[in-house]
Formats: sequence, structure tokens, C-alpha cells
Amino acid sequence: MSNIRASFGQRGLYRPRDRKVIAGVCAGLGQRFGLGPWTARLLFVLLLMVVPGSQLLIYPVLWILMPEE
Repeated sequence: MSNIRASFGQRGLYRPRDRKVIAGVCAGLGQRFGLGPWTARLLFVLLLMVVPGSQLLIYPVLWILMPEE
């Protein structure tokens, strides 16, 4: 698992210590793709509504895999 976390960190995908609401997953995704934190949160919720139930799996997995800043 440390290889996955290192790979995420090398690609600039990490959870920031500030601007987070729960764990910073959406803020980290927004920062990586050049979006504001609230825009990333809105897109994350809208995308997860397309695949019902996926939010129960995707967010915690990203929380575990994304290293903290």
C-alpha cells in the first residue's frame, strides 16, 4: 500500500491539511486537477450519483490511499 501512496504523492495527488471538510479527499482532487475545493466536491457528488452506492466505497478508499500533505 505504501507504493500506491507514494505513487499518488508523486503525481501531486494528496490531501491538504487546510481547506478540508471531512478528510480532504475532494480538496486534494480539486487541487490536482486545477479546480476549487467546492467545485471538486460538487463534481464528486454529481459523478457519484450516476453510480448508486459507489460513494460508500470510493471516498473511504481514496481517504486511505491519498497521502496527507
